[in-house]
Parts: sequence; structure tokens; C-alpha cells
Amino acid sequence: MEQSEINFYTGNITRGRTPLFRAAENGHEEVVRILLERSDVDTEAADEDGITPLCVAAQYGHEGVVRALVESSNASINTADDMYGRTPLAWAAQIGQIEVVAILLQLNDVDPNIADTYGQTPLFLAVESGHEDVVAMLIQRNDVNPNKADDGSQTPLCCAAENGFDGIVRILVEQSAAEINRAGPMNGQTPLAWAAKGGYSGIVRFLLEQGDIDPDPADNCGRTPLWMAASGGHESIVKMLLERNDVNPDPLDRNRETPLAVAALGGHEGVVRMLLERSDVNPNTALLFYGQTPLSLAARWGREGVVIRLLERKDINPSMADTELGRTPLLWAAWNMHVGVVRILLERNDVNPEIADRSGQTPLCWAALNGDEATVKLLLERGGIDPSRAGEKGQTPLFQAAKKQNEEVMKILLGRGDVDPNTAREDGQTPLSWAARKGNENVVRMLLGRNDLNLDTTDNSGQTPASWAAKNMHDGIAKLLRDRRDSAARLHQVEPCSPELLEISGPPSKRIRRS
Repeated sequence: MEQSEINFYTGNITRGRTPLFRAAENGHEEVVRILLERSDVDTEAADEDGITPLCVAAQYGHEGVVRALVESSNASINTADDMYGRTPLAWAAQIGQIEVVAILLQLNDVDPNIADTYGQTPLFLAVESGHEDVVAMLIQRNDVNPNKADDGSQTPLCCAAENGFDGIVRILVEQSAAEINRAGPMNGQTPLAWAAKGGYSGIVRFLLEQGDIDPDPADNCGRTPLWMAASGGHESIVKMLLERNDVNPDPLDRNRETPLAVAALGGHEGVVRMLLERSDVNPNTALLFYGQTPLSLAARWGREGVVIRLLERKDINPSMADTELGRTPLLWAAWNMHVGVVRILLERNDVNPEIADRSGQTPLCWAALNGDEATVKLLLERGGIDPSRAGEKGQTPLFQAAKKQNEEVMKILLGRGDVDPNTAREDGQTPLSWAARKGNENVVRMLLGRNDLNLDTTDNSGQTPASWAAKNMHDGIAKLLRDRRDSAARLHQVEPCSPELLEISGPPSKRIRRS
């Protein structure tokens, strides 16, 4: 084929990539310069993704190719690709191609503030990727906007603080006009809030040293940097913030969650301790939606160390019930089987173990239902507890243990003389009739161990334990009940005596004859 017949624009293309594109992509500077000498080579010919030869050369850091292309009067240095809307400068900044960035910034017609599809400028992309040297180079230009936010309303400084890039934060604050208190409208979080949330103590310390810093701004949810730090358990940051007189130690967010509440929830004992040392922190503040106090939260999730710290405050209310379910800290601990927390709470005389929640369940009821043998023992050892007090639907702790076939708990309760095995729930069923109905033979056997068990109770439907067993064809249980009845009959039966007179102690006039 004659040279004049070769199409230097299309060549052997794949995904719309020309020979110039391929040469630029692979860094073949000499080939690029040869192609650029031809008038029929389109320097702006992009591939299917809208990426030009200059863009791809900038991505891969091919400095010589970039120089050759920008020296061509036909290469546009501000052309963005179709996929991400990024210019060659944006690509070089994001990937960290510092030499390419330097070449492009020397051009008079380069626009360093063109944002991509996501509203991210070359500076933002360099910050997000952690390229400190590129950031430093970009902000040396007076026309680079250090406060231009992306579509998520985040500024470059916020982005650096969120990612813990200490060096970039310092560069932006010290070498540019970055606004340190600027919050994005989407979430309202400032750079200090982002750093506190992430636990970046170095950045927090640096920002707090700035004279115009606002140390206590609330975001759109009402959460301050202290709230963020407490939630994450970042003790050093909490300490720094609490040392300032212009930080509120007990702010409420929209859900009435305080720093103490979120620290208690997370089990951050050190943070809880620091907050409780402040007399202006209320340990009894309840959440908006569920009404749980910090102590309830800690008890619910088994945070033993936090529970101990909270109980050290003299103004703590250890039996304060939440507004949603009416559960006290002890109820929450029993409900979730946190035996250690139950033990800690029961050591206090001002904790009432008989308070029931809105369903009528006491701590003992929940422990029996859950089969929590250890908690049952702790509660019964405490004293002052009615072991037969009915809970939800009139079910006693024994009934609930029987219902769940919690045999160890049943054994404890049946061993107590003050537990009545015949107490019926609202529908008239006793533990025995319920077990006979459901076919729980082991439960029936355990209940039959009590001499005061009533075999003839009738529920609201007119059924007895025996009739339930017969109706549901639980033959084993029916036999157990018959055997028990026969045994009782034998024990109370009077054996026949001789027809002769049987002398009974007492005077002769009192003698009787038995036949």
C-alpha cells in the first residue's frame, strides 16, 4: 500500500482509539511527534469514552508526550472526557502525576477550576487522593479556588480532614484562603467536625490552635465535634475539647442524644468518665424517641464498665424507666441476659427489682422466659421479690419458664415453697394444662414432682390437663396424669380391716367398729 493511501486518523482502531491515541497511551513520544507533523492527524480524536490523547498521556504521566501535544496548536488542554468530565489537569492531579501537573499549569489558557461530573476540581481530586505535593503546587496559583465544594457540598479542606491528611490540612490552612469554619449545606459538618468524627487528633489540635476556629458548631443533625468524638470513643479529642471554655459538654442533637449517651451506647468508658467529671453534664437525660437514659443504654448493651461509672454519680436515677417500653436499666439487662450488669445493679438498695415494664413483665419474668438461670438466682437471692408475680397475659415466671421448656429455671422455681404451680394465666390455663396441651412431657414430669399440683384445673374453654392431653393425642402425658391420679388414690385409700372390734385409744364408750 502506498503511504498516501494510509488513513492516519483511523488506522487499526479499537474502541475508537487512533494510532495517535495508542502512541500517547504507551508513552511513545517519537511516534507521537511524527504523527503530529501530519496535517491529517486529529489531535482531539477521542475514544468511545471521550478521552483524548492528551488526557490519556496525562493519566499515565508521559511528560514528553504531554509536552508534544500541548505544543501542538490543535490540542485543547481543557477538553474533558465524556465519562467523568475530567480535563487532562484533573486526571493528572487525581493520579498524582506531579510533573504533568507542572507542565499544564505553565500554560496560560489552562483552567484549574473546571469541575468534573461530580463537581470535583483538580484541587479537590488531589486532596481526596492524598497527593500533598500536587495540592501544594495547585494552591500556589492565585486563580485556584480552595473553597469550591463538590456536589456533596464538601470543600477540599473538609475532604482532607475527613481522610486524616494532616499535611494537606496544614497546607490548605496556612498557604491558601481555605475557610476553616465552612460547613457543607448537605450535612453541615465543618472540617473540625470531620476530623473529630474520624479520630484524627493531630488535625483537631491544629485546627483548635487557629484563632478564628469555631470549636462547637452543630451540624444539620445538631451534632457538635464533641458529640462526634464521644460517639467514636476518641478520648484524646474529647479531652482537648472539654478543656476549652467555649465548648458545651452536654449538647442535645435532634434526637436528644448527648455526648454522654452515645459514649455510653458505644461502651467508651474513658469518654464516659471524662464527661461525668463535669457537673454540668446531666446523666439522666433521656433520648427523644425511646426515652432511654445513658444508664439504660449501657445496661441494654451490657456495657459493665460504663454502668459502674454512671452509678458513681450521686445524682443518677438507677431505676428510671424509658418512655417507649417502660423498661428500667435492670429490665433491659435482664431482657438481654447481661448477668454482670444485673449483678451490679442489684448491689444497690435503690434499684427496685419488682418494677414491671408496660407489658407487665418484671426482670424475673424476662429471666425465666429467656432461661437465664444465673439472673433468676441473683434476683431471688436479692429478696423482696414475689416469685409468683404474673407478667404478660397473667403468666407467672414459672409459666413462662415452662412455656419455653427452660428446665433449669423451672427446677429453681419449683424448689421454692412460695411458688404456686397452679396459678393460671388470663385464659385459665395453668403451667400443667399448657404443657399437657402442647405435649411437653418433660415439663409435665417436672410439675408432677410438686405434691400440691392440682390435676383438675379447668381453663376458660372448659378443658382440664387430662382433656387437653386426650384431645391432642399426647398419650404419654395422658398416662403420666393417670398414673399420678392412681398413685394419689392409693395413698388416700383406707385398707379393709377385720370385722372384729378395733379398739381405739380412749374410754370404752368411744370404741367403734369398722367393717
